[in-house]
Amino acid sequence: MSSVELDLRRLEPGQAPREHAVAPAADADAIVVRGPVPALAGVLTLLLKAGRTRQVPVSWEPTSDRDSLGLARDLGIGSGEARDLTLVRDDHGGVLLHHGRLEAAGDGRRALSRRLGLQAHHDDIKVADGEITRIDVRPEWRAVDTIAVTVMTLPLRPTRQTTGRALQVACDPARVVRDGVPYPRPVTRWTWYADDQVRWRLQP
Repeated sequence: MSSVELDLRRLEPGQAPREHAVAPAADADAIVVRGPVPALAGVLTLLLKAGRTRQVPVSWEPTSDRDSLGLARDLGIGSGEARDLTLVRDDHGGVLLHHGRLEAAGDGRRALSRRLGLQAHHDDIKVADGEITRIDVRPEWRAVDTIAVTVMTLPLRPTRQTTGRALQVACDPARVVRDGVPYPRPVTRWTWYADDQVRWRLQP
């Protein structure tokens, strides 16, 4: 059984691992990932493309940043037995582990001052129709095939929160951030969904 260890602790904030850095995981029978959330997401994206997420157990040694510690707590890293977990995907080939955001296109600065026109459905519920500030998405690790969605219409105003399996958005050009990593170009359509046909194996 071939085990691969990937040390990606030097990833800069907002950076995804390069393809060559995770390539050794493609043929591995077991993987140990050391690094922040985008490092783990990069490995799972590679396994997803290879159709091997369920066959290859993945161990994760998180870094000490806030997002990594939060996800490690949610996943129960360091406790329990190997288990198969929901994989939250998007229609642009990525995965989501901790936090996704959709907001008005730009560089991320003064994001709360910008407005975005969109229509969004969370399963069969219309959660937004008009101008909003942003949408936040988080996998629900204590549930099965579930994502939590928060729609902020205006800063400092009450938000709308829903849970379900899939979020579909049609919008003005928008900026998407997946686990802290900005998507390379603005989008006008986006879907995040908990895939009930795909699982990934965590070795905690």
